[in-house]
Formats: sequence, structure tokens, C-alpha cells
Amino acid sequence: MTRGPTLPAHRLPYLPTPLDAFNAAPADEAGAMLQRCLRNPRWSGRIAEHRPYPDLDALLAAADEATYDLPAAELSGALAGEPLPELPEDTYQAAHMALSAAHAAYEAKFGHTFVIFLGDTPEYEVIDRILEGIRSRLANDPEEERVRAAEELRRLARHRLAAFLAGPAPHSPAGPTSGATSHNTPASGI
Repeated sequence: MTRGPTLPAHRLPYLPTPLDAFNAAPADEAGAMLQRCLRNPRWSGRIAEHRPYPDLDALLAAADEATYDLPAAELSGALAGEPLPELPEDTYQAAHMALSAAHAAYEAKFGHTFVIFLGDTPEYEVIDRILEGIRSRLANDPEEERVRAAEELRRLARHRLAAFLAGPAPHSPAGPTSGATSHNTPASGI
């Protein structure tokens, strides 16, 4: 049996990805997008300057590299832009007090906000993980803690960038808001 000519394969139309939109955005807009994830103008600018990125892995590698190159003053600026960890709404007042005291001790010793990447830590373990992290890191000397804080900041940035570029196009009003960028809540859109 002979078959007639076949129809061409059906192709879905190409839809730009959030990474495509980021790569094509004007430099100031791309920098603003990155600022929501990286919290530092120089860090954000450096990543924006090297566009286009062929894929998310290349962008994340560039963000990592830029993190390692941040001078102490720039790292301090990035850390200053970090919000305090958010606690679950039903947290007891005593836990808030303990966390406030631990944060105050940490900031007094190191001069910046405590940062920790919580990843997929279950909500019921967040407080314990934050308090344990602060208490253990209070034993660090300032240089050791600067290195540790930079590593936590790098992990936060990677998570935010990956989530941001996996969501709706960056220019979309449905994109992530600043509240969704908290590093202490699971990524719901960023």
C-alpha cells in the first residue's frame, strides 16, 4: 500500500520565555529586575551588562561569579538590603522575642542583618533553623562570618533568580512582588 504525501508537522508558536524578555530588556529595566533578586546595584549591573544569557544555568553561573568578586563594601551593601526573616503568622510571642534578641546580638557583632537560605525548610522548622543558625554563627570571627554571609547571599540570589525567571515574564504585572522575594518563605512566584 502506497501512502500519499504527509502533512508537515504541527509546530506550536514560539512564545518568549522570561529569560528571553530579560535578555531583550533595556539595561536599566534589566538592572531593576535583577535588583529585586540581588539587592545590590553593582552586582545587578554586572549581570545585566553581560546579557544575553543562552540559558538559566549561564545566568546563575554569572551571578555566582559576580558574588565571589563583590568587595567587602559591596557585600555590606547587599546584606543591608536583605529583609529580616519572616516568621509564620501563628508564632508565639516568646519566639519573636528570642529571635529579636538573637538578631540584635548578631547585628551588634557583625554590623549587618543575618541572612540564611532556608530553601524548602518546612514552616514549622523555620524559627528553630534561624535561631540555630544565628547562635552557631555568633561564634564566627568577622572575616569567617563575612565569607559565610556571602555564601548564604549567593544561595539566596540563585534561588530568587531561578524562581523569577521560571515565572511569568519579568515585565508582567503578574510577576513577583517584593514581598514574594523573602528568602524565608517558599518560592511561590519568585
